[in-house]
Amino acid sequence: MELIMLGTGHAGVTESYNTCFLLHENNQYFLTDTGGGNGILRQLKRAGVSPRDIHDVFITHRHTDHLLGVLWLVRMTRGSLLRIYAHDEVIHILSKMIVMLYPDTGMENIELIAVQDGETRSVIGHDIMFFDIHSHKAKQFGYKMEIGGGQTLTCLGDEPYSPLCYPYVHGSTWLMHEAFCLEAESGKYNPHRIAHSTVKDACENAAMLEVEHLILYHMEEKTGADRKRLYTEEGRQYCSCPLFVPDDMERLKL
Repeated sequence: MELIMLGTGHAGVTESYNTCFLLHENNQYFLTDTGGGNGILRQLKRAGVSPRDIHDVFITHRHTDHLLGVLWLVRMTRGSLLRIYAHDEVIHILSKMIVMLYPDTGMENIELIAVQDGETRSVIGHDIMFFDIHSHKAKQFGYKMEIGGGQTLTCLGDEPYSPLCYPYVHGSTWLMHEAFCLEAESGKYNPHRIAHSTVKDACENAAMLEVEHLILYHMEEKTGADRKRLYTEEGRQYCSCPLFVPDDMERLKL
C-alpha cells in the first residue's frame, strides 16, 4: 500500500495545502479529508490521480480545512460513484450542503455513510475500524486500518492522542499523529491552547504506545525547507521508532 500526502498543513497555511492524504493499492484510492477548497483538485492533478478514480472518502470532522474540498469532488465526479464516510454530524452537514449547492445533481451516485464509534467497514479491500477520538472541540473520528500481513495504520485525526483511544492505537504498525510545531516554538504558536501537539508530544505518545513507525502531519509551514530536518532532530530525542515528516506530495510505501 502507498500513502500519498496531498497536504500536510494546518488550517491557516498558504504555501502548503491543508492536511489530507490518499491510500493507494491495486488501482483503488481511499481519501482521508479533502482540505478547504478546490486546491484538492490541484493536489490530485499533481499526484496523477483523476477525481473520478476516487470512490471512497473519509471526513474526520466538520472543520472547513478538512471538509470543504469534498464539495469539489462531488462537482467533478458527477455520475461517478462516490462513497463518503463520516460520523453523523458531518453526514448531516454534507447532506444539506450538497442539495443546496448542487440542486441539479442527483444523489443516486453519492452515498453518505454515517459510521459509528467502534464500527468496522471494508474499504478498498481492507477492514477499517472507525473510532471517536474524544475531541475537546468538534466531534471527530479517526480510524484503524488493517493493511495486510498483520500490519495496521492508525489515523488520529488532527488532535492529540486521548488515553480513551488506547485500544485502537497501542502497538500500531504506522501511527499518523498531528504535530503543530516544534516544542521549542510552543511559546510562539501555543498549540495546547488550540488542542494541538508539539513534535515532542507526538513522539512521546508514540514511544508510550509502542508504535513501530510514526508519521507527523497538520504542521506549521514557517520553518519552510528546514521543517523536515528540525522536526526529525527534535523527534528523535523522544522516540526511537522510525519517524517520517513528509512534505506535500511526498509518497510513502507502507
